[in-house]
Amino acid sequence: MAEAEDMYMGYIGRDELLDELNALLEAERAGAKVALASSTVLAPRGYIELMLTVRDDEARWCAMLAKQICRLGARPSRKTGAFREKALAISEAYDRLAFLNRGQAWVIRKLEKLLPRVRDGHLHRALKEMLESHKDNVRKAADLLDREHSGH
Repeated sequence: MAEAEDMYMGYIGRDELLDELNALLEAERAGAKVALASSTVLAPRGYIELMLTVRDDEARWCAMLAKQICRLGARPSRKTGAFREKALAISEAYDRLAFLNRGQAWVIRKLEKLLPRVRDGHLHRALKEMLESHKDNVRKAADLLDREHSGH
């Protein structure tokens, strides 16, 4: 009854929420693997540092999402999003960074659509923090890409 009321009020139901959280988890896992692989390429210092920051953030969000899924009484997905293969097929460092940034922007859009539908305060706060972290990383990557394209 409570879930039916929540859904009537516009909040997301448990099954759909778990699907969304697992999709985010798979995307974050892919992002972490891409950032880790990208941190080992020969590239200017700012690039490597950014990749390590993104890798650490993605790993943190993987852990948070898995914990929240368990808290909701479900098992976290063990899959890695298809994004990983697509990103790693891009050999040029800055092209891969631009692709990674588009993936980060996808997560931002997904979180922005999801957040108003999440009633659970603890989960909402965690997802909001994840959203802000992704926005920050997108800004950092865009700045680095701008500097690279302007030659500075």
